[in-house]
Amino acid sequence: MAASNSWIGETLPRIMGAAFLPIASVSSASIVPPARIGFVGLGRMGHPMARNLARAGYRIVAHDADRDALGRACDATGAEAPGELKAAAERCEAVITMLPDGEAVRAVVLGPSGPGDSLLAGFSRGGVLIDMSSSSPVGTRELGARLAERGVAMLDAPVSGGVKKAADATLSIMVGGDARSIARCRALLGAMGKQIFIAGPLGSGHAMKALNNYVSAAGLVAAVEGVLAAQRFGLDPENVVDILNASTGMNNSTLNKFHQFILSRAFDSGFSLDLMVKDLRTALRRAWKPGPRLRRPWDPGRITPRWRGTGRRSPGRSSGGKAEAPGS
Repeated sequence: MAASNSWIGETLPRIMGAAFLPIASVSSASIVPPARIGFVGLGRMGHPMARNLARAGYRIVAHDADRDALGRACDATGAEAPGELKAAAERCEAVITMLPDGEAVRAVVLGPSGPGDSLLAGFSRGGVLIDMSSSSPVGTRELGARLAERGVAMLDAPVSGGVKKAADATLSIMVGGDARSIARCRALLGAMGKQIFIAGPLGSGHAMKALNNYVSAAGLVAAVEGVLAAQRFGLDPENVVDILNASTGMNNSTLNKFHQFILSRAFDSGFSLDLMVKDLRTALRRAWKPGPRLRRPWDPGRITPRWRGTGRRSPGRSSGGKAEAPGS
């Protein structure tokens, strides 16, 4: 594992075009209970993650634009809810963001359109921002540089495992950032995840998350096509998935998604197809970054779900909801 982590730490920065990354002056004191932790984004993933932090003894300072989501989180965690991002950051040693994408993260950290309510306005020197969203690694590095100018450290720590593993605190967490900040936040991350992988410098966690979701999506597409082909041949889809799961065709989708979310027609895994497409774009843009030796069979900016513009209901769309992919 040490050799693997070393290779990733050396290679991902080259893939991502890394240059010198400014690093904030970082305290060496570990962030342990009963420290106050800000949590911005209390949806299907953020809510159980914040709840597990509270169970570990951390005091939560919560913020969400959805008042209902905020209320549920406060009821579950006993969180404070000051109402302003600036006030949340002022009270906390670290703030976690768990939002749909990097643009949303940037808006809450820097303000939606310049000066105004923002986390940056409230951070003290020595504070830490931990972005656990699935964001662009390049955007993460740009944001980290802005924070470092103010003496605030940043980690990118996206997760894998979906709502189920968020609930039981067994997420896999891929962390990018400087070694001292990671060490300082280790206990905090350990309250939400079972496996914590050090991916490399800032941005490496988000690069790894996007590439993980690329591989996961490829497995999902292959499994869907295989099951559909078997069904056209007259085979029972339930039996097909059972056979795949006992054979070399097994993958994460056949094991954890088909029976639970696809064949059951539930389509409620908590991970939307729009989010999957966003991660695929991020992964492909990273893959073509190094230069001319890599062939570019299509433009990653033009990836669009096939149901769009057809007038048909999307494969995972329930009435009044977003299209759902079977999981992340």
